[in-house]
Amino acid sequence: MKRIDAVIRPHKLEEVKEALIEAGIKGMTISEVRGIGRQKGQTEIYRGSEYKIDFIPKIKLEIILPDSLLEKAVSIILSAAKTGQVGDGKIFVSTIDEAIRVRTEENGESAL
Repeated sequence: MKRIDAVIRPHKLEEVKEALIEAGIKGMTISEVRGIGRQKGQTEIYRGSEYKIDFIPKIKLEIILPDSLLEKAVSIILSAAKTGQVGDGKIFVSTIDEAIRVRTEENGESAL
C-alpha cells in the first residue's frame, strides 16, 4: 500500500477531488494547512496598510491506496492541480506497512 500526501492550491481542491472520485479513488482526508516554499509569501493590503503573509494557505490531501492505483492517482493529481505557476504544490509518496479498519478489524488492502 502507498500513501500520497499532496499539498495543492485551495481553489484546485474540487477539481482534484472530482477527478480522483471519477477514477474510483474515494477515500481521502483533507486538511487546511499553511506553508512557505519557493512562493516566499505574498503581500496584501488590509484597511490601507500593507503587510506580508509568509505562510500561504494550502490544502493537504492524504490518500492511502493499493500499489496498483498509485501511478493513476499521482497522474490525476498532477493534471488537475497544475497551473504552471510557482506555488502549485508538492506530492509525496510513502509506503504503508499496515492498515486496520477499526469497526471490522479488517487489515491490509481490504481495510481501505
